[in-house]
Amino acid sequence: MFKYFLGHSPRWYKLTMLAFFIINIVSYFVLGPMITAWLFIAEFIFTLAMALKCYPLQSGGLLAIQVLLLNLTTPHNAYHEIEQNLEVILLLVFMVAGIFFMKPLLMYIFSKVFTKIRSKLILSLLFVFLSAVLSAFLDALTVTAVLISVAVGFYGVYHKIHSSSSDHDGSGVLDRKELSGDTLEQFRSFLRSLIMHGVVGTALGGVCTLVGEPQNLLIGEKMGWDFLEFFLKMAPITMPVLAAGLVATVIVEKFKIFGYGDELPEVARRIIENYTDKTDQERTEKEKYGLIVQAVSALLLIVGLALHLAPVGLIGLGLIIIQTAFMGIIEEHSLGKAFEEALPFTALLVVFFIIVAMIHDQHLFTPIIDWVLAQDISQQPSMFYLANGVLSMISDNVFVATVYIGEVKSVYDAGDISAEHLEKLAIAINTGTNLPSVATPNGQAAFLFLLTSALAPLINLSYGKMVKMALPYTIVLGGVGLIMVKIIL
Repeated sequence: MFKYFLGHSPRWYKLTMLAFFIINIVSYFVLGPMITAWLFIAEFIFTLAMALKCYPLQSGGLLAIQVLLLNLTTPHNAYHEIEQNLEVILLLVFMVAGIFFMKPLLMYIFSKVFTKIRSKLILSLLFVFLSAVLSAFLDALTVTAVLISVAVGFYGVYHKIHSSSSDHDGSGVLDRKELSGDTLEQFRSFLRSLIMHGVVGTALGGVCTLVGEPQNLLIGEKMGWDFLEFFLKMAPITMPVLAAGLVATVIVEKFKIFGYGDELPEVARRIIENYTDKTDQERTEKEKYGLIVQAVSALLLIVGLALHLAPVGLIGLGLIIIQTAFMGIIEEHSLGKAFEEALPFTALLVVFFIIVAMIHDQHLFTPIIDWVLAQDISQQPSMFYLANGVLSMISDNVFVATVYIGEVKSVYDAGDISAEHLEKLAIAINTGTNLPSVATPNGQAAFLFLLTSALAPLINLSYGKMVKMALPYTIVLGGVGLIMVKIIL
């Protein structure tokens, strides 16, 4: 019968979930609710760390159901936690879907940058900077998805020419050997480094604004900050970090360290330039009109966010309506595709909130928070920054931020800290969960998305290689962030 347990899941997965279930039941009746709750936290972090093996929704969701069955929290309290964070859920559901319809414009922008800039150093800086700016106003996952689409498209064009005996697209006859061996590996290395610059850029921009990352909105909502206020609160830390990140890009490219520095092979450049020129020539009037609609929608999005005209999720819904209405996308199945990327993570976020409700009900983090708050007041922001940073490296930064901002806000509501000190801690939590978490794919959803995409095997991007390539950015972003927290806060 064991082979039917949890369907066709791998044997290790079945054994792990069965072991968790037995341990939790025994622990609850022998050791009590509090110890069991801590076990659930450890198990849940383990499911997040194993995200490359299996998406955490199923394993984390089974743990959440056990939490409810053992009455470590109640459905009412879990719903209350979800209700308090409804704006974040609306952000994921509607904003990500809204940006989906803007992908052709984003791909057009990145494609032009890719082909028009010949200097690898300038191209790398532009990819970091563009990704940062777009992630600040849009969504890091969507920007990453666009980067992946551009890279997969260019790799596909190269591979198509490589697979044929010669190239008849006007770039000259190319021998298959000319496209193989070192040339192919150099092309893969070029794409790999460029994509890594891009996803690092999403982290640099994502930390800056209310909509950059899901946890930003959680923190901003708790603090009552609008889009502009959030940006100004974070800027004394995030702007120096952005500058340091760009300097790090220059260093790794200039000295060709940590897997960076490879140029685009000239033969690959000719193939891609011919492909993009052909695409531009074949672009229909309808597609050109679509780009104009998307550009106008992008401007409306920036104005709506900057002036805080409506909750972020509703702005995203408006974005969907405007783009689809004016581009003639009126069939239901055409709309459904836009929601596919965000809904699995939205479901996982709801599971987060159930675990967070358990943490609140069992007061698990209260002793830790009390101990940190008992330290010298000037050291507390940097301690929160480090604690959140380390946890975000091995876990998920949204989960870590949700827990910590909730606990700190409870302390403020009890009257134990001032509003000014709460603000400093909120800034430390936001920067701590966003910056050091670039160390591993576990901490940043954009990194995990890239690693599990169809592009990763094409460019030989493994878990270890990603960690290695992220290391200089982890040191620079995390280190400069900590220094600025100590100085500013």
